[in-house]
Amino acid sequence: MTEVWTPMAPAASLWASTARPLPAFPSLSREVQADVVIIGAGYTGLSAAHHIAKSGLMPVVLEANRPGWGASGRNGGVITAKFRLSFRSIDATHGRAMARRMYEIAHESVDIVEELVSDLDIAGANLTRNGQVKAAHNQATLQAAIDEADWMKREMGDADVRILDADQVREETGSQAFVGGVLNPGSGGIHPLNYLHGLAAGLAKRGIAIFQESPVLRLRHENGLIVAETPHGAVRARQAIFATNSYSDLTDATRHLQHTLVPFRSAIIATDKLPRNLAGRLMPTGRTYTETKRMMRWFRMVDDRVIFGGRGAFGRQDSESAFAALRKAMTGIFPELTDVPLSFKWSGLVGMTLDSVPHIGRLNDQTLFSMGYNGAGVAMSSLMGRYLAAFVRGENPDVGLLDASRLKIIPFYPLREPAVRMVAGWYQFLDAIGQ
Repeated sequence: MTEVWTPMAPAASLWASTARPLPAFPSLSREVQADVVIIGAGYTGLSAAHHIAKSGLMPVVLEANRPGWGASGRNGGVITAKFRLSFRSIDATHGRAMARRMYEIAHESVDIVEELVSDLDIAGANLTRNGQVKAAHNQATLQAAIDEADWMKREMGDADVRILDADQVREETGSQAFVGGVLNPGSGGIHPLNYLHGLAAGLAKRGIAIFQESPVLRLRHENGLIVAETPHGAVRARQAIFATNSYSDLTDATRHLQHTLVPFRSAIIATDKLPRNLAGRLMPTGRTYTETKRMMRWFRMVDDRVIFGGRGAFGRQDSESAFAALRKAMTGIFPELTDVPLSFKWSGLVGMTLDSVPHIGRLNDQTLFSMGYNGAGVAMSSLMGRYLAAFVRGENPDVGLLDASRLKIIPFYPLREPAVRMVAGWYQFLDAIGQ
């Protein structure tokens, strides 16, 4: 009996409205053979397909909706060489060698984005590598950021990190809301959906099969192979990769992975195009920016629009209250935007893990996964595709704290949303009273 699948519409984002066309991919309507079947056509899945094909193996990519429908098409396009867990914390808990390895992995992740953009000639990605500023909202958080920067210079040899005073941050942002900050020069920004579309188009030109609107409903084993069944076809492969991250609950075949993540909805707003004189005053260097509050907000300027995002939304759908909170935070930093209309409002899910780092590796001899990017996934998921290809080849790359064996099941999983609401509410309260 054929099962019916109704594809879901993409997020109505700034990226979707300005993206270059996505190649037309068919849905799977027959049985095909592959060396590896990849479930999910986001950055992880497409990067994995690229690197697996470079190894001389044949991947097939299956996407439940359209490539980039999930987090890869909804994020803010910020590229950073970091994890949610700081390198200083890693050093204190796991030692200097582990901190150094994680530092190497983080910087490799940013470099691979540039490499993929170049290799696949993704002109529309609009990749920049001109840095990110962490802007401090009070003296205590500024001192913490300075201490972290000094530690990175001293212990990791990160000589490029710069301390900025209040005047320098004012020049950087066009805002008087901050008392100083830290500049990390290696970070950058990208048009995330054009990057995704470019990955997909580049793979298609190289003959790699991508099937959209082809959800994997069941996985079964037959004659030593994995069979991934879709509503109208199947892929028989020697190995399978789960690249579904926070959207693992779309079908029963990947739903079990969801119990390792706390999906946290992140919302984004984008203004109308600003008058040229105002656009020239705000964020004139074109860097990306974050603030130091617990409910961290980030912002950047793209095509004379302010894009402003952060966590704090809940549930499975967009939240008007979350968008209103973002607008309030944005105009608090940039009062000049008070009367500027919003052109776009959208959201997506961030996959959070208990230990605040992603995880990658084998579930068993034939299945692999990578997931849990904790809000820093554009670069890291691109890199994980390279490591997944290494695992497929039978190698055992050093992934530090990202090793699959460290991934923990979320305890009391049904209570995750109330728990997230409670923690977020407490953080919002502390931010409101200036703590």
